[in-house]
Amino acid sequence: MSEHLIDAIDDVLPQTQCRQCGYDGCRNYAWAIAMGEAPINRCAPGGQKGIEALAQVTGKPVLALDPEYGHEVPLEVSHINPDMCIGCRKCVPVCPTNAIVGAPKRLHAVITEWCTGCALCVITCPVDCIQMQPAPFDWSHERAMQARQRYRDKLQREKRRQSERESRLNAQSAQDKKKALLADILARVKK
Repeated sequence: MSEHLIDAIDDVLPQTQCRQCGYDGCRNYAWAIAMGEAPINRCAPGGQKGIEALAQVTGKPVLALDPEYGHEVPLEVSHINPDMCIGCRKCVPVCPTNAIVGAPKRLHAVITEWCTGCALCVITCPVDCIQMQPAPFDWSHERAMQARQRYRDKLQREKRRQSERESRLNAQSAQDKKKALLADILARVKK
């Protein structure tokens, strides 16, 4: 298994990061295909054309889309009904490309051009204010590569935030230990 094969497979996937294939993102699905752990026919957003491209890259036979993983449908993007949005922000962390913007307890909106149509936000919305609507554009390889970059950027930001959070907790823990040690010393001196 080579990194080159994983890259080649990842390049033909639609980069919607929808998880319909059963993997956490297109790169993980590409890895599973390259490792022989997943067939090439689980990507509903890629549809039959995507399966044919995967077959060409992998040398595997063309298969029909596995209906257990979805059906080929025209591209749709998320739209938030402004009259229903309560600003809970549950949709924001699940969006793979940061296409949803808004402040806590305020109206949220979708940057349509960034939306991949993954519908993960629809599933998490507690008030059903998000609907899928026909996309005003066609999905292209260029859009897929832009979506992949936004997804990777988001993952990097999350990793950096987690690291900063851990550093703060470790610093706080060290301060607490120093305070406890000082309190112990002072208590012994007072005896």
